[in-house]
Amino acid sequence: MFVKKHSFKIFVLVALALGSCNDLDLNPLDQISSATFWKTKGDFDKALTANYAYMQSDIWAVELPVWNCLTDDGFAQHNSGSAKEIISGSISPSTTGYVSGVYSESYKAIARVNIFLQQLNAYQNSDISDADRKLYEAEVRFLRGFYYFQLYSAYGDVPLVLEPLTLETQKQPKVAADKILAQILEDLDFAIANLNTAAYAQNGGHAAASSAQALKARVLIFSAYGNTGTPDLAVLQQVKDLAASVREKYSLSPKFEDIFRDAGQKGNPEIIFSANFLAPNNTRPWDMYYGDWLVASPLQNFVDAFECTDGLPYGVSPLTDKKEPFKNRDPRLAKTVFVDHPDFGGGKIHTPSNSRPTGYGVMKFLVPENIPYGFSTLSQQNAVTLRLGEVLLMFAEAQNEIAGPDESVYAAMKELRARVGMPPFPAGLSKAQMRERIRHERRIELAFEGLRYYDLKRWHIAAEVLNNVKDSFVPYKFEEKFYKWPLPQPEIDKSGGVLVQNKDY
Repeated sequence: MFVKKHSFKIFVLVALALGSCNDLDLNPLDQISSATFWKTKGDFDKALTANYAYMQSDIWAVELPVWNCLTDDGFAQHNSGSAKEIISGSISPSTTGYVSGVYSESYKAIARVNIFLQQLNAYQNSDISDADRKLYEAEVRFLRGFYYFQLYSAYGDVPLVLEPLTLETQKQPKVAADKILAQILEDLDFAIANLNTAAYAQNGGHAAASSAQALKARVLIFSAYGNTGTPDLAVLQQVKDLAASVREKYSLSPKFEDIFRDAGQKGNPEIIFSANFLAPNNTRPWDMYYGDWLVASPLQNFVDAFECTDGLPYGVSPLTDKKEPFKNRDPRLAKTVFVDHPDFGGGKIHTPSNSRPTGYGVMKFLVPENIPYGFSTLSQQNAVTLRLGEVLLMFAEAQNEIAGPDESVYAAMKELRARVGMPPFPAGLSKAQMRERIRHERRIELAFEGLRYYDLKRWHIAAEVLNNVKDSFVPYKFEEKFYKWPLPQPEIDKSGGVLVQNKDY
């Protein structure tokens, strides 16, 4: 696939070209520099691959499950992403991990997009047609929209940088969050209008127009709830329409686990966009992190949240079996969580080298063929960024808020649950009851895919949920100000007063 092949090597080469100095003949002609790069269409193809490769950064890829350790779902025993500081309320401008990493990693990626666009605009050779030019621009603007959404959802007001910075322009002030949102939507609308219309699986690893539609739906459903948790129904109507359009091109993966295992990802009809890997040179430690090190450990309350096979809550259902708690449960439980050690059957068992603080580990992203898991394991699972399961949930959530639990809401949730043999929701639910069902379904279906922290924030229930977590190893504390993280202090310091810290920090 386009994005998989040689991504890291090309990324390094192009990074050298993007970052080299422009002084006369200081760059030897046998090395890549900005003066010797950007000479052919092939150079732009390499640079495009380098832009896609930045989606492979741990924070957007192999560490997605760690994001759920900022919620009531899991515990990060190794403190990846400074998860312990975040959940305990020790969030300050000096906090490292994700609090600073989202900012720095996003702007690094945005800088590469902006350089690409500048060079594309200046390029005059005839080997790039007008159609090629629009497609190139659409692809990198899709990526820029993704990164600005990370900044928007984490910090709110941030600098808006749309062209390469110089020594004279490097100190940038914040702009209002609504301007960041407007730019995200502008980028994604351009992408929707100009990306290929084939579904992602038929697009050779490139983003498709439907990829941009799904991402726009995610952006809008986050922004719709504002600062209060009360949704703007006009925005949710856009979410519903986008989700309906995306549904036309995709279908659910027949097997839930195929979405996350390498062998089942190629051509998977559910995947709408992913960051792609290919062994042996382009891998990430999925199996070692979650099958051996237990970087993320599911909490008991999360395990208990899975229903029994009759659709009733565990502990309420007559099918509850306390002696065999995984018996008669939603099949997604055993596909998401392992007890003590991964056991795929048929002798495919791995004994983790690290402790099991909660007694559980994350099964969802593990590949049985890679056992035994360790430093030498070459895991090439793709990081799934967007998929139809989330789109169905966004459709149902938006339509329920707009019109209540009508037939289309029930149908979307029936389709999702039927994939794993779970019964449809009971008839006669009120809007409020259906809302809670859909939110619960998001927690189960999208578990450890990095979305719940942002769900709790957009619904404005983070304090209510997180301050009531009692089964972790670190006391939880969520304050109102944490709905927006502080900007990293080093960025404030470097700006010389131009960049102003978020309030309450």
